[in-house]
Amino acid sequence: MTDQLIETHQDGIATLTMNRPEARNALTGEMQAALSEAVARLAADPSVRLVVLTGAGGAFCAGGDVKGFAAANASGKPAIGGSTIEQRIHGLRGGMETSRILHEMPKPTLAVIPGAAAGAGLSLALACDLRIVAEDAKLTTAFSKIGASGDYGGSYFLSHLVGGAKARELYFTADVITGAEALRLGIVNKAVPASELAEAAAEYARYLAGLPTTAIGYIKRNLNLAEHATLAEVFDSEAQNMVRTMMTEDHKTASEAFVQKVKPVFQGR
Repeated sequence: MTDQLIETHQDGIATLTMNRPEARNALTGEMQAALSEAVARLAADPSVRLVVLTGAGGAFCAGGDVKGFAAANASGKPAIGGSTIEQRIHGLRGGMETSRILHEMPKPTLAVIPGAAAGAGLSLALACDLRIVAEDAKLTTAFSKIGASGDYGGSYFLSHLVGGAKARELYFTADVITGAEALRLGIVNKAVPASELAEAAAEYARYLAGLPTTAIGYIKRNLNLAEHATLAEVFDSEAQNMVRTMMTEDHKTASEAFVQKVKPVFQGR
């Protein structure tokens, strides 16, 4: 247990709040360990229909703890822990599984971005399926400004969202963009005034949690596969998953509701 990550549950919505507001929720080893455990557990929990990732104190996540990196470097210690390069790579790679699970878990994931999202923090937001942001929030890849190359899958997710050329620009320059600009570029799905974010995010979360969760999981499989597979492989996936979803209670309920001309109520099974 750690107070650096707050977990709450309501009506099938699990919310993970990164909680180091004094440091704009910069990642520490303690916070990352808690995130890794939580997302893996929530991915497997059938009672959870949506995972929301956000930050406390008006920021999302400022990325890695750069002050901690500087202190470690000044003391002659590696910024990323481990006595050998292989151990450091292994440790970082393990933490990055958080992004993969957010991207692949068989239920929707939503990043609510009230403010700064930088470096690995931006990468975590990009790993989620959908993003809602305050219009004046500041987003940046940040890595090149500290002489680093990037982690947590940001290069993969950003390239798929905006294309290779724009992703290169945003990574090379580490330019800061607003939430409103991120919406124009297709990086986020919704941008609203900061004063309206909490209400808009809650409404969006309730809507997403009310979707047919099992079908959403299979839709994610199809879309994730389509990012790199051949057309034939996507066809195979779509055929298999379509048959599976048409055997669910949600499909049967929705089909009957369609006939009766009423709104279906999905149960996620």
